Amino acid sequence: MSIYVETRIRGSLDELWEKTQSPKLHERWDARFSRITYLPREDESEPQRFLYSTRIGFGYSVDGEGETVGSCADNRGQRTSSLRFWSCDSKSLIREGAGYWQYTPVDDGVRFITGYDYQTRFGLIGRIFDRLVFRPLMGWATAWSFDRLRLWIEKGIDPAVSMERTIIHALSRMTVALVWIYQGLIPKLITKHADELEMMADAGIRETIVPTVLVSVGLFEVILGASVLVFFQRRWPLAITVILMILTTIAVAINSPQFLSAAFNPVSLNLLLAIICLIGLTAMKDLPTACRCLRAKPETD
Repeated sequence: MSIYVETRIRGSLDELWEKTQSPKLHERWDARFSRITYLPREDESEPQRFLYSTRIGFGYSVDGEGETVGSCADNRGQRTSSLRFWSCDSKSLIREGAGYWQYTPVDDGVRFITGYDYQTRFGLIGRIFDRLVFRPLMGWATAWSFDRLRLWIEKGIDPAVSMERTIIHALSRMTVALVWIYQGLIPKLITKHADELEMMADAGIRETIVPTVLVSVGLFEVILGASVLVFFQRRWPLAITVILMILTTIAVAINSPQFLSAAFNPVSLNLLLAIICLIGLTAMKDLPTACRCLRAKPETD
């Protein structure tokens, strides 16, 4: 159950080493840490001690310590940095752990690997929570951070910009999904609102099948809303939403123009949803994603 993440970065080993070994640069791209501070040491041969902190919200943070216990380079230019870490903070699920970073030069850049494991506190409850929630989250955060680092080195995209794009994209997705699910569930499937039935009739649908069509449309909207979240890295749910907003607005204008002047009318809702989709699509350019990283150690290694 140890965490393993691997990626390939098209850049120099020296630049990658600097951005991972310098605490001020490291804390800029690694989502697992809010602050990393190296402690002074009397001799360069001594292990490098450091303090780390992770903000968990509401003014609280989890603090810990660690030390780099060794680094080496072989005759192929491969470098390895090993470390161990621990936390005496009672809020920390992690009691202690150890891991490594490996930098291997390849034809198109550097093969960058990390592997680490840790012991938890809080007994059985802590182990269950770690297995079901915390460890998968840590693995995802590590992979996402590696891709954030890749974009910084390969394309010069500042980690802060990557975070802003990620937040904008996530908020856009959640908003679009909420609107689709709500519109499908409440006025169509649950209440079967009179306005929905009237618009169906205005569109020329036979009165006998209007309720069935309304339920079908409601189910489609709920499924599309769920798809916006399930296919989080895909553009097509947002693109389909933009197209549907244009088509439904035209349809309402032709068949049910009386609704265009309503308090909460299709024009304002559809326009707003289409713009949110376009914002989300724009933010997806060069967006960091954990999916680009290998999450299991190859059997050949």
